[in-house]
Amino acid sequence: MPSAPTRARYARFDWFEYEGNDPVYATAPEPDQYFNPILAGFYPDPAMTQVGDDYYLVSSTFSYFPGIPVFHSQDLVNWTQIGNAIDRPGMLDFGRLGISRGVFAPTIEHHDGVFFIANTCVDCGGNFIITATDPAGPWSDPIWLPHVGGIDPCLFFDDDGVIYILNNDAPPEPARYDGHRAIWIRAVDRTTFQPTSVPVVLIDGGVRPEERPIWIEGPHIYKVNGDYYLSAAEGGTAEGHSQVILRSGNVTGPYTPFEGNPILTQRHLDPHRPDPITSVGHASYSQTPDGRWWATFLGVRPYEGDFYNTGRETFLLPVRWHDGWPVITGDQERVPYVAERPALASQPRPRIPMNGNFTLRDEFSNPVLDHYWQLIRIPTERWYDLASTPGTLTLRARSIELGAFAQPSFVGRRQQHIYATASTSLQFDPQHPADEAGLVAFQNDEFYYFMGVGLDQGERVVRLKRRAGAGDPAAGVLLKSAPIVGNPDATVYLRIRSRGPEYDFDYATRRGDWVPLLEGADGRILSTRTAGGFVGVMLGMFAYATSDLADTHVAATTSLPIE
Repeated sequence: MPSAPTRARYARFDWFEYEGNDPVYATAPEPDQYFNPILAGFYPDPAMTQVGDDYYLVSSTFSYFPGIPVFHSQDLVNWTQIGNAIDRPGMLDFGRLGISRGVFAPTIEHHDGVFFIANTCVDCGGNFIITATDPAGPWSDPIWLPHVGGIDPCLFFDDDGVIYILNNDAPPEPARYDGHRAIWIRAVDRTTFQPTSVPVVLIDGGVRPEERPIWIEGPHIYKVNGDYYLSAAEGGTAEGHSQVILRSGNVTGPYTPFEGNPILTQRHLDPHRPDPITSVGHASYSQTPDGRWWATFLGVRPYEGDFYNTGRETFLLPVRWHDGWPVITGDQERVPYVAERPALASQPRPRIPMNGNFTLRDEFSNPVLDHYWQLIRIPTERWYDLASTPGTLTLRARSIELGAFAQPSFVGRRQQHIYATASTSLQFDPQHPADEAGLVAFQNDEFYYFMGVGLDQGERVVRLKRRAGAGDPAAGVLLKSAPIVGNPDATVYLRIRSRGPEYDFDYATRRGDWVPLLEGADGRILSTRTAGGFVGVMLGMFAYATSDLADTHVAATTSLPIE
């Protein structure tokens, strides 16, 4: 057995607890109802496929690792994460990409016993396909598609055996305005996915070109009663987001837009309505045995204006068919928090809850991390472990700062509620004034809060730091500190509380005796509106040390124990 890590270079976390308590979920839904979103927190760009009674869903993870979570459900409401499609360091290389680069908008399909994920690694290789016979994995190494440009590739398997790839790319002529894009299609070889036909434009600009629509993307084709339906997102991923539909008798077109487009949006509703859900679009469809169609799509839950910290989430609504066209929301119809369940046998609530109010505590008693834990970018060495001190997560404090656009010693999970609490217990003995370990509310490399244990004039302190833009140092700016009284080896308890636009930071030297360090810190710096990008806040654990001396039993392998 390896010896336990020395205290000087390691932070030991005994547990991590997350609690969400949004007022909108205070009343439980009726047995025939469900809560939206079905995947709360940063689970954007959902795409699903159906295999018999089973439904599988994937979403974007950008520059987090492991990438592309894979979910399973049999009732479209309760989803269990069964794996991550990008789960090996050698599959992709994010390098020093920004958090909102990396893997965009995956799609998943099933054909002849094989699952296919088509995806884009933005600024890290382009479009690719991975395959698996079991959606839980393992998934193949990427099959790169150098002939497919742009983003958002999607496979379509036609009844005659021909396979097509759709994608978003530049229009055939010079772009007429910023955001002018097109949807393309080409036939490909069923094994190599190399093109077997010339690419054809299905839609140029959007459904009403005279209005100069922006960012037509996320295409899917569905064949219904002999007709081909092209579904795509339009209007960008902010408040103008929408879903549009077109129809053709031929897979390569021409396609006629539905006069009632968009079939999903909230952009025309009163921005001051209570409990708004906004920015909806990027839909994917499935049909249940009773003949009804259902759509998953992304949306956001602002706490004020267009400020939200939970990222783009996954919602579910039924699809209504009118005169041969599918519609998700009407002119004044709001995306609801509570809706009627699909006519499917209800599954038990998953072990890891994905929506509603809940408390989840990880005692780190398993030899591997649960699927939902995330690292910042792809690790090239092993710097955390769950075995040397059983029942704890041990992080090697390395000399990589949170804002370094690198791969720091950080393990985090999504903030899934507007009102959320993350807490942990920590043992850490800093040896240098810059050494620190603790809790982080992380939006990206340039916007985060850190609260943890550090050293000041030879004494341990708890300190709060903030980075609020590229002008701040990568290590953040000190906001407040307080001395830690007692044995230097004693456990310190840390807690971050989110209250919409405000975050509170507390610490304790005895369990439950919380002392406020700072209350009412500006949470808007962690919003997409302020920080940019496409992600939500991650709440997690971090360790840093000025010296970075690897311990042999921790750094000897690059295999990563994440379920």
